[in-house]
Amino acid sequence: MNGKAIFLDRDGVLFDNSDQYYIWKQEQIRFVDGVFDNLKCLLLNGYQLFIVSNQGGISKGLYPKDDILNLHAGLIQTFRNNQIEITEIVFCPHHPEIEKCICRKPDSILIEKLLAKHKLSKEESYLIGDSESDMEAAEKAGIQKIKINSNQDMYPFISFLIR
Repeated sequence: MNGKAIFLDRDGVLFDNSDQYYIWKQEQIRFVDGVFDNLKCLLLNGYQLFIVSNQGGISKGLYPKDDILNLHAGLIQTFRNNQIEITEIVFCPHHPEIEKCICRKPDSILIEKLLAKHKLSKEESYLIGDSESDMEAAEKAGIQKIKINSNQDMYPFISFLIR
């Protein structure tokens, strides 16, 4: 294992979701302050970037899976336009009120699959999230965790990763 990685929660970490819980359309996206600069710094320090997100609104019938796939395709392009490469985005479409699964955070299967697929070092990988379920998923996957304040610049929490 030789790659180091940052696994990012989406809503509250990358997207400001202070006035809307579910985000599934491009026009709903408001980036948290500092996201582009912070992600560029992480890339320059050798981290691969991944997004791992719970999208239970799919299971609840609030929006179709295709809307999330389209939003994520647009997100990847927006980041590329800003010289930021997201290696992969994965999400759990389930909601515990509707069905049981093993992919929804706080479970760690999505992270574990990415670690194996991309031959990443657990010791040099971090999950950055804003919830206890994010922190629990990191623990279960055996990677380090960084809990940040929702909808706020992550720099104060990740500055030690950036040289």
